[in-house]
Amino acid sequence: MRHQPLLTTERLILRPFQLSDSTKIQKLAGDEMIANGTINIPHPYSDGIAGQWIGKLLAGWQSQQSAIYAITLKSNYQLIGCVGLHNIANNNAQLGYWIGVPFWGQGYCTEAAKRLTEFGFKRMELEMIYGQHLSRDPSPGKIMQKIGMEHIMTKSDATRVNMITEDLEYYEIKVLTEA
Repeated sequence: MRHQPLLTTERLILRPFQLSDSTKIQKLAGDEMIANGTINIPHPYSDGIAGQWIGKLLAGWQSQQSAIYAITLKSNYQLIGCVGLHNIANNNAQLGYWIGVPFWGQGYCTEAAKRLTEFGFKRMELEMIYGQHLSRDPSPGKIMQKIGMEHIMTKSDATRVNMITEDLEYYEIKVLTEA
């Protein structure tokens, strides 16, 4: 059984989630602005959902199908968000993330996504990492561009969110192979 390693950046510690994070996840991810910008975070965020989700994360790591991390501040270990590689298959993975609203605009998400992408390529030996975001909110795409991802396409009517069909923007980055 391989343990999920800690990852660090200048300002952050990326660590596995713990059940004790449930209340903080519910508070941060439960913000309507987070739910409105994502495809799979519910609003309202009911009691018990975070604990169930955390339970699935360990299984995802053990089966090598995901690598999901809590984003915490190095200065005080405060949980501020989540970054992860999902749907790992055939040396590809999907990047996903969210940052609590009080921590927006400070570069934390870019810092965490860049570190996890490096980990995905160097330690997990991924060949491609892709991401997607709702077309109506360009902010997640800006983060993807900052870490070197390229816009691949816009897919119309790609997903249903709160009973509304939404367009999605797709991005990807491939491992840099040395000549």
